[in-house]
Amino acid sequence: MNETIPISKFKATCLSLLSQVKKTGKTILVTRKGEPMALITPPPPPPKPESWLGSARNSIKIKGDIISPILSEKEWEVLRD
Repeated sequence: MNETIPISKFKATCLSLLSQVKKTGKTILVTRKGEPMALITPPPPPPKPESWLGSARNSIKIKGDIISPILSEKEWEVLRD
């Protein structure tokens, strides 16, 4: 345990103690007449978001040529005079 405080002090300074635990990462043991009542621990770190890169690797199959244009150059309207 990093710190032990009586329940009366915890009641009086609850919000600031909770902020302190989150900021420092140290646990606090709350006691009543010397008997442990609660253990205040910091929250776990948030999960890292998964990257969208590679998310479709098992659901998409490439068939054919994905580099060449779909139409031939003769079929492009832009090239017509």
